[in-house]
Amino acid sequence: MLNHFETLCNLCAVSGDEQAVRSYLISVLEKRHDVTWTIDPLGSLLVEKRGQNRAPHKLMVSAHMDEVGMIVTHVNSDGTLCIQPVGGVDASVAIGRQVLVGEKHLPGVVGAKPIHLLSPEERKALPKWSGLVLDIGADNAEQARAAAPEGTYAYFAPDFVRMGKDRICSKAIDDRAGCAILLHLLEQDAPYDFTAAFLVQEEVGLRGAKAAAYTVDPDFALVLEATTAADIAGAEEDAKVCCLGGGPVVSFMDRSTIYDKELYRMAFSLAEKNGISCQTKSRIAGGNDSGAIHVSRGGVRTLAISLPCRYLHSPSCLADLNDLDACTALLPLLVKSIMEEVSTI
Repeated sequence: MLNHFETLCNLCAVSGDEQAVRSYLISVLEKRHDVTWTIDPLGSLLVEKRGQNRAPHKLMVSAHMDEVGMIVTHVNSDGTLCIQPVGGVDASVAIGRQVLVGEKHLPGVVGAKPIHLLSPEERKALPKWSGLVLDIGADNAEQARAAAPEGTYAYFAPDFVRMGKDRICSKAIDDRAGCAILLHLLEQDAPYDFTAAFLVQEEVGLRGAKAAAYTVDPDFALVLEATTAADIAGAEEDAKVCCLGGGPVVSFMDRSTIYDKELYRMAFSLAEKNGISCQTKSRIAGGNDSGAIHVSRGGVRTLAISLPCRYLHSPSCLADLNDLDACTALLPLLVKSIMEEVSTI
């Protein structure tokens, strides 16, 4: 699975531009004889997995393919480009970063006003996207527009590296970790049928999830995600939210979802019985595709399983491989228990 994880993290697929990830997933799945798939009009990949038994409940397991990034909004006369974020990216994490621009992955760098030109007030203020430019080495507007016209995507440059014994640093761990876990599940024999949904446009408003959940019409949903771990210097008690090395994060509530109580308890019970580390979030914060899925049609009983990740939505996300393994171990246990132990309401 680690090979899938690294490959997926190194692909460039900002919201609305997910084809690179989708193509890779299909290239792996087309080797199997127990899956079929469709691509919906928004671009989500919906995979039907045939299990050894027909499923008593309709289950959808999802992960989103898109990552945060940038998009060109204007071409300046000096050949630099104005940019805005696609998804929740703080301007401060983009300054000085190398990026890949457009379909040809042209090299670029995100620049800002030099510090010696900043006023005392500007030095105290947080950077804003309106103050940043994308430099692709163009001499003038004509050159820049020919290479990267308005609407061109820019991606943080891939740099997947191992840190220490078990840590991984990379862009796009949110949510290529979920994609890797779900792809691994599809590569295993399944006791029951289920639908795997690789979704688009999560980072800009859960848009792919809304359409896909309506199409699939599941009774239950498991959402695979990455979530913010703030277990760093200066954060104490509940401010840490969750911790690297603590195992899968199973939330009871976030800003878009109150999760199914029975599924929440089941996750911790299964983790305890099987010796899997598991934790919850200590603050009600963030959100994921559950927010759109759980209110689809007549309602969907939903639970999210998240990988703790430091420096989320930056070019240098940090995760622990032990947590990835624990998420991978917990997922099939939940799938089986939902099929065999839970009744629909």
